[in-house]
Amino acid sequence: MRKNAGFWFYLFLAAFLLVMLFPFIWQVLTSLKPSGELFGEHAFRPIPDHPTVENYVKVFTQRPFATYLWNSTWVAIVTTAYCVFVAAIAAYAIARLKFKGKTIILGITLAVSMFPQIATISPIFMFMEKMGLTNSYTGLIIPYTTFALPLALWNLTNFFRKIPFELEEAAKMDGATTWQALWRVIFPLAVPGTFTTAILVFIAAWNEFFFALTLNTEESMKTVPVGIALFQGRFSIPWAEISAASVIVTIPLVLMVLLFQRRIVAGLTTGAVKE
Repeated sequence: MRKNAGFWFYLFLAAFLLVMLFPFIWQVLTSLKPSGELFGEHAFRPIPDHPTVENYVKVFTQRPFATYLWNSTWVAIVTTAYCVFVAAIAAYAIARLKFKGKTIILGITLAVSMFPQIATISPIFMFMEKMGLTNSYTGLIIPYTTFALPLALWNLTNFFRKIPFELEEAAKMDGATTWQALWRVIFPLAVPGTFTTAILVFIAAWNEFFFALTLNTEESMKTVPVGIALFQGRFSIPWAEISAASVIVTIPLVLMVLLFQRRIVAGLTTGAVKE
């Protein structure tokens, strides 16, 4: 019975993974097809008859895709660093210090993160245009904090709450100030949670579309999601090139998760087991 149960479990797991990975696998296979195999009877064949990397070459030679990648990378990195730094200090104060209004602050943070982008894009665009920040990195980083900072604050607050107060009290009894206890005791213990939060914020900033589409209209300042969305022409849609670009964009995120999966899992499971 146990052997049968194990067999069915792994069979179900394999089927589940296949279903989850199928869109990405199909994208990879489509990106390797020449234009003649995208339509007609060849369109439904999963394996291309004449696989080619021409679509990947076109993405970089016929379009400024490298510029899109740089823009997305820079904006996502700066947004992540800023939001995690600010959120770490704010989360420590909310989780460890006693003051009135903590619940209200978290409630307002949650409310801000729930606002749909379409409801805030008009005033944000008018403000950025008046300040001369459209078509700039800063003009994207500032709006990105409206959804990235609440996400980081909520996650880090939960992580800080799981760290025993006794460790901080012991550090203060040894003469450490609040800041010293924060930097030398609390932050090192919160590394897994901080790292997980940074990954989530980076992915959210990397995938953001609406603000980037509205605020940065110059070709040299577009991000990857906007650039891929505008691949299509007036009379044609280059599906193979879009698939190739999607694969290129997805690979860094997949590699990042695979390389740091232990830290991510450690951060997600912090405080899950209570002794």
